[in-house]
Amino acid sequence: MTDAVAEKSQDRPVETGSDSAVSVSLRNAVKRYGDVTAVDHLDLEAKQGQFLTLLGPSGCGKTTTLRLIGGFEELDEGRVRVAGQDVTRIPPYRRPVTTVFQQYALFPHLSVRKNIEYGLKHGGLNRKEIDSRVTEMMGLMEIPEMGDRRPRQLSGGQQQRVALARALVMKPPVLLLDEPLGSLDYKLRKGMQFELKRIHREVGATFVYVTHDQEEAMTMSDRIIVMRDGQIEQDGRPKEIFDAPKTSFVADFIGDTNLVDGTVTDSRDGFVTVDLGALGRVRGTSEAGLASGERARVSIRPTDVRVIATKGQGAVVTDAVLAGTHIAMKIKAGENEVTAHVPRGSSPSPGETVLLEVESERVRVFEAESE
Repeated sequence: MTDAVAEKSQDRPVETGSDSAVSVSLRNAVKRYGDVTAVDHLDLEAKQGQFLTLLGPSGCGKTTTLRLIGGFEELDEGRVRVAGQDVTRIPPYRRPVTTVFQQYALFPHLSVRKNIEYGLKHGGLNRKEIDSRVTEMMGLMEIPEMGDRRPRQLSGGQQQRVALARALVMKPPVLLLDEPLGSLDYKLRKGMQFELKRIHREVGATFVYVTHDQEEAMTMSDRIIVMRDGQIEQDGRPKEIFDAPKTSFVADFIGDTNLVDGTVTDSRDGFVTVDLGALGRVRGTSEAGLASGERARVSIRPTDVRVIATKGQGAVVTDAVLAGTHIAMKIKAGENEVTAHVPRGSSPSPGETVLLEVESERVRVFEAESE
C-alpha cells in the first residue's frame, strides 16, 4: 500500500466486521525501541465478550501490547485486528476501542455528567439520546446522585467509576484498561475488582486489562496471558494458570510458591519423584519429559506444606509471623528453606524441629534452571 492510499484509508470510518467470535487479534506483532524488543512476534486473540488480562512483571511487554491494540504505538511488524477489521494503519481515535488509563484524566472544570457525555456530544447524537445514555451509565456505575459534582469532590473509587462511565457510554466493542486500579488503596482496590467484574458482565463488551497484580488477574479474568520478555509464557483460565503452571517462571509469579532444586529418581505416566535432599522426596506432575538422574526444579505452594512438630531430628523453624488468616513459617532443612502457611493457633515456634509433608496433587516439576 502506498503512503497516499494509506493516508486516504485513515479518513474512512472503521466498520465493525462480521467475525463476532474474535474481538481482538495480534498477528506476529513486533515492537522495538532501539535495540530493545518490547513485543517479540506475539500472536494473541481475545474472544468477543471476554475479560482478558495481560499479566506480568514490569518490562514484560504487557502495556506495550495494549498500546499496540489501541493504536498509541505503531507496529514494526505484524497486524492488528479489532472487531473484525484490520486497524494496523488506523489512528487511535478511529479505532473501535476506548481506553481507561491509570490516571483518569477527568476534566476538573466539568461536572460528572458533563465528563461522561463529553464524547457523545461530538458523536452527532441528539440531546435526548445523550441524556438517556448518560443516565443509564451512571446507574450502572452506581453513581446516579453525583451528576452535578466536580472530580475534586469525588473519592478515588468514584473518579474511577466516572472514567469507566465516560469510556463505556460510547458503547465500544472493546475496552482497554491499563492498570486502572493502581492508584487506589488496598481495600478500595479489592472492592473495585468485583465491581469491574459486575460491570463487564452487564455491559458484555470485550475487556483487555493490564496489571502486574496477580490477585487482580485471578479475581476478575475469564482468561489470563502471562507475559515475559515480550512473549507469552502461558495462556489459560485463572485456575489453570494457578494449579497447572507450565514453567517455573509462571509458578513463581502467580501466587506464593517454593522453588526447590533436586534430582529425579523416578518418572512415569506424567508423574515425577524428585529427591530434595534434607527435605525428602516429593511426587508431582510434569510435562517436561524428565528422566531419572536429571536435575529438576519443584514448585510447592506454601498452603500445600503440612508442618508436624517433632522432638527428634527434622527441619528447623527459623521464623514464624502472623499474616492475617494464617501463620507464615520459614523452615530450614539442610541447604533448602521453604515457606509454609499454617492455620493460626497452636503451631511450632522458631527454633523447634518439625517434619514436613507435602500435598502432591498440586506439586509441579520443571526442568532445572540453566546455570
